[in-house]
This record gives sequence, C-alpha cells and structure tokens, in this order.
Amino acid sequence: MKKSRVIRRFKKLHKWPAILIAFFAILFAASGIVMNHRQIFSPVDVSRKILPSGYTYENWNLAAVRGSVDLDDENSLIFGNIGIWQSNDDFKSFEDFNQGFPKGIDNKKIYSVIKFQNNLFAGTQLGLYKRAITNGEWEKVDVPVHEDRIADLGIKGDELLVLTRHYLLSSKNGHDFTQIQLPEPVGYERKAGMFNTLWELHSGELFGLPGKLAVDLLGLVTILLSVTGLLHFFFPKIIRRRKKKEKPVTGLVSTKKKNLRWHNVVGYVFLLFLIINTFSGMHLRPPLLIAIVNSKVDIIPNTHMDSPNPWFDKLRRVHWDDDSKKYIFSTSEGLFFAEETLTKKLIPAPSQPPVSIMGCNVFKSLGEQRYLVGSFSGMFLWNTKTGSVADFFSRQPYFAPQGMARPIASNMVAGWVEGKESDFWFDFNGGAIGLNGKEFPKMSEEIQLKSPMSLWNVSLELHTGRIFEHLVGMFYILYVPLAGICILLVLISGFFVWLLVYKKGKKAKE
Repeated sequence: MKKSRVIRRFKKLHKWPAILIAFFAILFAASGIVMNHRQIFSPVDVSRKILPSGYTYENWNLAAVRGSVDLDDENSLIFGNIGIWQSNDDFKSFEDFNQGFPKGIDNKKIYSVIKFQNNLFAGTQLGLYKRAITNGEWEKVDVPVHEDRIADLGIKGDELLVLTRHYLLSSKNGHDFTQIQLPEPVGYERKAGMFNTLWELHSGELFGLPGKLAVDLLGLVTILLSVTGLLHFFFPKIIRRRKKKEKPVTGLVSTKKKNLRWHNVVGYVFLLFLIINTFSGMHLRPPLLIAIVNSKVDIIPNTHMDSPNPWFDKLRRVHWDDDSKKYIFSTSEGLFFAEETLTKKLIPAPSQPPVSIMGCNVFKSLGEQRYLVGSFSGMFLWNTKTGSVADFFSRQPYFAPQGMARPIASNMVAGWVEGKESDFWFDFNGGAIGLNGKEFPKMSEEIQLKSPMSLWNVSLELHTGRIFEHLVGMFYILYVPLAGICILLVLISGFFVWLLVYKKGKKAKE
C-alpha cells in the first residue's frame, strides 16, 4: 500500500472519530476533575429540575432513604441521600433535622445514625457528627484518622463503634476515640482488587495528591486537544469564506498554524499517559467491568494502596452480636467474624449472602444470630449460627452462581425503615415498598426542594454516561467502552499522522 494512501486513512481515522467524540471527551475531562476533588466541590448543588426526569425523586427512590432510628415512642428519624428528617406521626409528615451540617447535599449524605448516651451520632460521607437528641445542631466530631469517611456506626455495651473505610474506632464517651487496625483475615494474601487498582490509577489517587493533580492535568490536556482539534477542522472553512468576501486572512492562517502546532506538541507529549488513563477507565464500567470485578493483583509498591493495613479501604459495616459475642464485619471482601479482643485473625463466614460491590445497604439484626442483609445484589435472610441463607422475597435457599454472574439483582435494595404499622424496604429504582402492602407517604415539596443533586454526583452521572439513559435506554451501558475505543482510535491514529506527516515533513525541511 502506498504511503500516501496510508496517510489518508490515518487522517480519516483521526479526523471523523475526533469530531464525533470531542464534545464527550470534554465532558469526561471536566467531570473527572470535579470527581477528583469531592470535598472542594461538596458545597455546590444542582437542581434536579434541570436534570433528566429520571433524576427526580419518585416514591423515595434513588437511594433517598437508607435507614431509620427511633428517638422515643413518638419521634423517629429517616436518613440517607436526602439528609436526616424527623417524623412524629409514623412517617406521615416530616421536619428538617439537618441543622448544623455544612452547605451542600453531599455533606448530608448519611450512612448511619445511632443513639449513644443521650446524643445522636451521624456517620456521613465527609465525617462524624454529633447532636443532642432534644435540641441543638449537628457538630463535627474529630476522629483520629486522616480520611474520615464514616462507613457505619454501632454499639457494643457501653462503647460507641465508628467504622471508617480503613479502621474501627471505639469510644466510651463519644469524643475520645481509640483507633483499632483489624487483624488480617484467615488465608490473607497481600493483593488488591483489579477494580480498585484501575480505579485509583484512573483517578490518580494511586500516587496520592500528585497523582490526582497529574490526572487533572490530563483532563485539561484532553479539553485543549478537543478544542484545538475542532478549531483545526473549522479553520479552513472560515478562511475560504473570508477569501470569498475578499477579506484579509493572514492572521487566521498564522493562528491556524500555531493552533495545529500546539495540538501536535501537546498530543505527542501526553499520548502514552492519555492512552493509559483511557484504557483503565474503560474497565470501570460494564461490560468490561464484569471481566475484572473478582480479579486480584499484586499491590504496586510505594503507592497509595501499599498500606500495612490489610483492611485498607475495605470496611463497610460493623455489628456486635451479643449472642455469639463476636463482631461481624461486612467488607468489600465479604462477611467476616471477629472475636471480642480483636487480636486474632478474622474468619470469613463459611456461608454468606451476596453483597454488591456498591456495598451493604441493609444490615439488620433479627435476634438469635439471624440477620437481614440487603444490597444491590438483593436481600437475604442469614442465620450466622446455622449458616443458612435464603432469599428474603422468595424465601427460597440461596445458592451461589457458578462463573460470572450479573452484578445487580432485580431488587436493588437501597434501604430499610421500621414503622409502627409496617416495615418498608427501599428499591433504588422503585422506591418505598411496604411489607404488608401499606404505602409510604409521598415526599413533600420541602424535602424535594432541599434535596438537590450534588455537583459531584452529576459529574459521576456524566462520567459514566448514565445521564444519557433517557435518550438511549439501556444502551447507555456501552457509552464508556465505545467512547474509550473511539478515544484510543483518535489518539493512536493522531500519533501516526503526526509521525508520518508533520514529523517527517519537518525533518525533510531541515
């Protein structure tokens, strides 16, 4: 094949896919930068009224509610992505209970609320908060950890248990905490999940703050390449129009050359890093995610994941079982038992219900070592004494599927609320469902008005393509892999165009 024909093909492979993907590449880059700095952008909200209809709360869906807690015989709280709301009439009406939390709905993302020593404690996305039961406002509590994302709260006798993603904290007064690093589990191998490794590589967190800033730079580079590429496409058309009108084009021609030079230089300097970042991101969403979700890899030395803590970023829920005198931990590695002193290796539950990679949303003790375990993988009745596991809805015994399985179930359990007349479970898509057919009251206008979407979550929806579901239906699941393939094609073909045309041409002139 002649060289000129090869060059023409590479130019077409670079030009038309680039025009197609440029807008989406800019969305990827801008949303990724926001996602990399959640705390900075946490005060910024986006009204759900300007988002597609699928992001409007209907019947308390979209993980609006995660759980509830009774304050006394009359007053109860519900909590979740909407913050915390109080009811004194069995959830028929609600009053705002979020006073004291920082501005922004992301600061009101509540994972757990618990009563301890005449105070309420709330575990949130961005810290531990405390409030008097009868009055006052939420106040942040200092905890002896660097990353204070609170995964769960619990009670063990006269101790408050606070679980972060890395450590268990214990306190007998609610303000002085002891940090406990849990022992490694039986059969522990010092490996990390392929998903977690690619996630941290894609975000740059694998290399700490410098890595995140480097990925931010790649985002800015992506925006620059997209804009300069589009300008290079439109410049000839603009120049021809000006010539027809007999207007000077010298300045435009000079600008066109400078624009192309910046496009080429920035492109080949950052090419390898852009390819790595794109390739890793493609594997963080289905269908490519399914192939790696259960894979393990060696921990990369001297990175963010290279921690002596065997439970680094793996802890999700904690419960002290008084009957068996054991802790139960729900982790990204499964469910584990631990004896009271927390000095012996944790033991994996020999028989356990499935829990989605998104985490355990319902972990409720039913007494006599029986538990209700709910996640996006469904809801199950688990007897820790006998090891039996049954589907909550069908009451049929559960058997783990062989090989790769669908990562989510038809019942995507997001929360559980105990009422006086009925208990309710909350499906991510369908919302509140009463166990005896009783309906949960509708969301008031006040709750909807005060429950916008955080800029971080909007960025996540943009980054994953879920925000386009109302346009393309379930095909949105192919958005990330197809966009990734398109971006890789543009990057690789662009390199060969530069190498065969501009680089060679420059050497010929010399």
